[in-house]
Order: sequence, then C-alpha cells, then structure tokens
Amino acid sequence: MHTASRSLPALAEAPAHRSRADEVYEQLKRDVSEFKLVPGDRFTETEISERLGVSRTPVRQALFRLQHEGFVEVLFRSGWRVLPFDFNQFEELYDLRMVLETTAAHRLCEDALKVNPALLDDLAAIWLVSPEQRSSDTVQVAQWDEAFHCALVAAAGNAEMARVHRDVTERIRVIRRLDFTKQPRIDATYEEHAKILKAIQRRRGDQAALLLRAHIQASQAEVRKITLHQVHLARQLGQAMR
Repeated sequence: MHTASRSLPALAEAPAHRSRADEVYEQLKRDVSEFKLVPGDRFTETEISERLGVSRTPVRQALFRLQHEGFVEVLFRSGWRVLPFDFNQFEELYDLRMVLETTAAHRLCEDALKVNPALLDDLAAIWLVSPEQRSSDTVQVAQWDEAFHCALVAAAGNAEMARVHRDVTERIRVIRRLDFTKQPRIDATYEEHAKILKAIQRRRGDQAALLLRAHIQASQAEVRKITLHQVHLARQLGQAMR
C-alpha cells in the first residue's frame, strides 16, 4: 500500500476555540458521512447525549445547525430524523463544483504568480505513482480524493473560490464516499487524477479543464444511480470493518 510522504493540508482550518456544540456537530456530520446515520434513521437528543457523553444542550444546538444545513429534521414529539438525499440539490452542487474546478485548472496553467506549487507537488506525490504503489484502502482514497480537488482549487490562489469549494465538498461528502466502495472507481480515480495533474504540469489549461469536467461528470453520473439499499450496504460494510 502506498503511503504519501507528504500530508495534504486540512480541508478547512480548525477554529481557535471549539465549543462542545461544535464537537457534537462535527461528530454527527462524520456519523452521516461514514454511514453510521443514514437517511430515515430516527433518534432522540437523549440517545445522542448518552452516546457522546455530553449534556442535551450542545446536542440540541448541533442538531439545529444540522437542520439548517439540510441534514436532519425535527419530528413533532418524537425526536429527530436523518433527511432523505436531495438529488436535485446534489446535481446543482456538482454543477457548481465543475465551474469552480475548471476555472481553477485554467488559473493554475495561466497565473503563475498566484499558484502554490507546493500543493501541486504534494498531489503528485500521492497520485503520480505506479499501480503497485496505489492504496487500496477505500476510506483513505476517499479522503485523498477530497483533498485532491480542494488542493487544486486552493493552489489556484483565490481564497474565496477555495472557501466556496470547501463548503460544496462538505455538502456532497456522503454521496462521494459511496463512490469509493467499488474498486473500479478507485482505479479510475488514480488514472484520471494523474492525467489532470500531468496536463496542469504542462500548462495545458483547456486539456486539464476538459479532463476535470469529464472526471466530475463521471462521479455525477454515479450519484444518479445511488439507492437507499446501497447506503445500508455501506453501513453494514462499515460495521463489519469496525
């Protein structure tokens, strides 16, 4: 298994002070992205507070934040429920992601003064490797895939673009993780990322943007095929591995 010699930057900067509600919020978002909580699951504030060892106040604050972001809904007198996937919203988020990343690809090939070459070098250390050096760890590859796309946008030197892109990444994470339960998609991701990086290294902006567009559209097509059955299978697989 390949282990990169360099670690990529975090997808988002950690705040200087994290409240207990912040910690509960992050944990519940991880529970959703790791399929510990799946669409349709019901739970109470008491159940969450007992599982996480915190009082109900930070749990409630975290849940209202997640409700505002469209992850959960409150049920009258019966706790909370994880909302079904909104596939129309996912379509729109993928379209936005495509605009941001293809724009970044052009900037990486044209605006050398603002480009951060160290981020591109870190990506090359992970993705431009021989097949026998590739990781087969689906969780790791999923994390590296997120970091690849965020680092491409960050390397282009526009902080506001990078901020919006990180937000999109957060909102589609659970769907993208399902893509990496299948080995063929992992292999394809290595191949496609390598081609994108090589095009950027050669300053071929149009080619890099076309490759990125095709890469994102392939993921978008997989999203349209996702069923609730697949989500529950992913949860069973995760439970078996723990």
